[in-house]
Amino acid sequence: MKKKPNVIFLGVDSLRRDHMSLYGYHRLTTPHLSKFFEDGIVFEQCLAPSIPTPPGYSSMITGMDLFNTNVVALRHQGGLPEGTQTLASILSDEGYNTTSVGMDAHWGNAGFQKFLHFSGWGSWDEGRSHKAEALNEVALPELERLAGEDKPFLLFLRHMDPHAPYLPPAPYERMFYQGDEYDKNNKSLEPIYNFKPFCDFFYTWFPPFCTDSEYIIAQYDGAVAYMDACIQAIFQKMEQLGIADDTIVAITSDHGETLYDHECYFDHHGLYDPTLRIPFAIKYRGGLQGGLRIGELCSHADILPTLLDVLGIKKDICFDGRNMMNFVRHEPFESRTEYYLTEATWMHKHGWRTPEWKLIVALEPDFHYKPEVELYNLVLDPQENFNVADRRPDIVEKLKAKMHTHIAKREKETGRTNPSYTNVNWCGRDKPFETSDEAYNHLHIGDPEAARRLQAKAEAAGKE
Repeated sequence: MKKKPNVIFLGVDSLRRDHMSLYGYHRLTTPHLSKFFEDGIVFEQCLAPSIPTPPGYSSMITGMDLFNTNVVALRHQGGLPEGTQTLASILSDEGYNTTSVGMDAHWGNAGFQKFLHFSGWGSWDEGRSHKAEALNEVALPELERLAGEDKPFLLFLRHMDPHAPYLPPAPYERMFYQGDEYDKNNKSLEPIYNFKPFCDFFYTWFPPFCTDSEYIIAQYDGAVAYMDACIQAIFQKMEQLGIADDTIVAITSDHGETLYDHECYFDHHGLYDPTLRIPFAIKYRGGLQGGLRIGELCSHADILPTLLDVLGIKKDICFDGRNMMNFVRHEPFESRTEYYLTEATWMHKHGWRTPEWKLIVALEPDFHYKPEVELYNLVLDPQENFNVADRRPDIVEKLKAKMHTHIAKREKETGRTNPSYTNVNWCGRDKPFETSDEAYNHLHIGDPEAARRLQAKAEAAGKE
């Protein structure tokens, strides 16, 4: 009997779709991924409806939405609800070896047989971060081991390069920037240095005295390009091991990245589209017609049902997501154009997205002092720069009604109150913020003392 196909799942953290040349970005950030997926299936409109990391990964590995995973917050406590099946547990039942590199089990309860770790962080003081190379040092030997077994395998790889700190090694740090990042006439980073909740974190990895936001964006793009080059080593290893034809490769992300957009500086909070736009592509050279680009909207919950179809595995599970292969094959398919959105990262919000409109409603005052209600026309204002909530109260009420109807429906179907309502300790405290001032003064990342030491060290070096 022929061995079942293997799966290599690239679950990249913080990879923004519109900064990948695979999706038409003007900078050549992903040449190897672009080449690899030329004969794959690329989904051009995949969304991460629940921000940030824990709900994103929970949904992609279960095929469920937040009402079933009960995961909505960055600081999620506990695992998935008892009895929840994941990609790893399903494939384990099918006789697969399963290994995760870089994703812990603490919130995912992901069902992997083996967890491996690598150094995926960094700071300016520590030097340039070789995150993807560190992942390869762990992943490539594990790939060899798995390929040598008589069982098929699932290898899940959580690359961290697009996640801050963006510190790609040479030559990637200058690949997309030829300016002067220390130009004193450039004031674009001043609002970031003045943003109390995040400034100490930024001081630990921005170059001392850096002034240009475009330099930081170029570091993000360089980190993506560096990761892309390192992923190519995985593809080459597949060829060397003779498993390329027998291995399904999928790539996606838990969420995008805000960079300089919407004052959500170089992070992944906010329900704006830069945070929601994620890649999803799949390739199976030995059994899947490729060379396709699919424009139908999809989301995290659709990934697992789609993968199981490609694997030829049928499970009696009522997924919240859809099998996108039905759309690819022109078979009966439920089109979804509207999505419930949630966030519990550094702000606590939810909303409703249609092809034309985006509604964002604050569940608590936020530390950016943004309006309680935001409404954007995604057709006329795709960058979401003009909040028209006050001018279009009719649309606000219409979308609110749709959102609350959806919430009530899912609460009834799952027997669970909307987790966005019940997870009151989303930011590490047991009561909601009452004012934006309270949120601004409470939320904080970074070590102030470490930031002061780095600044003093840089100033002393500048005087020598």
